[in-house]
Amino acid sequence: MERFVFLTVDGLAHGAIYAAFALALVLIWRGTRVVNFAQGAMAVAAAYIAYSVVQATGNYWVGALAAIGAGVVLGVAVERGVMRFVAHTAPLSAIVVALGLSLLIAAILGIVYGVDQRPFPVPFSQTPFTIGDYSVFSPFTLFTFAVVAAIVVGIAVLFTRTSIGLRMRAAAFAPETSRLLGVNVSRVLTLGWALASVVGAIASLLIIPTAFLQPNAMDLVFVTAFTAAVIGGLDSPVGAVVGGLVLGLVLSYTSGYLGSNVTSLAVLVLLVIVLLLRPGGLFTMRQARRV
Repeated sequence: MERFVFLTVDGLAHGAIYAAFALALVLIWRGTRVVNFAQGAMAVAAAYIAYSVVQATGNYWVGALAAIGAGVVLGVAVERGVMRFVAHTAPLSAIVVALGLSLLIAAILGIVYGVDQRPFPVPFSQTPFTIGDYSVFSPFTLFTFAVVAAIVVGIAVLFTRTSIGLRMRAAAFAPETSRLLGVNVSRVLTLGWALASVVGAIASLLIIPTAFLQPNAMDLVFVTAFTAAVIGGLDSPVGAVVGGLVLGLVLSYTSGYLGSNVTSLAVLVLLVIVLLLRPGGLFTMRQARRV
């Protein structure tokens, strides 16, 4: 029983981390209908900015604000300087360009900061609480859960309760019609990229402290988070969270009971099952698919 509790707690903790980054992918998809394969590299770049500011000021929260600001700048720069010229052409163009951009950002970070692994500061302890004989969530993990919940609520409110969210979805689904209705599609798409980049930057502040900071720190996390977003449904923030938590539990139980060498196979089996039963993901909204 003790082993099961440990694996469950560990799985939920890692699942929350995957969910945080999956939310960034969901936001960019809902706002622009593009899967940003450079999201991981952009998030690492924001994390390096935060690291530099924390080193200079000694204040984590100032570094976090710097990361959020860097996220805004990166999102706007990538959309205005690169993606707006390819996002609405051939379907694979945005993917290829984003992959190239990811390699470019990682190379620049390696040149500027080097490739050494660096410990990343945290605002709260990562030592888990102990209840009886069981170790449960640490303060930092609880902080991660709270931030992920806040992001989910924020995205839900944005897209269902605000005119900006409605414009973002309209511009993503039907840009020409939106222009005829007076929507500034260009500005709305830029806003979508900026918001997604901010969420990615916040996610990096939650993810990287569990490992180390280096230029490719988010590569494997991106793959796992993308899988979580697909499982939950790329249109659903709630689905991203559920997909991340489920994926975290699957990885934890598989690694704990069957060995780490079969975890990739378990994730593949889960993904195939979900895509066979619900190709759009567990929480895909039907109305989004009919547009």
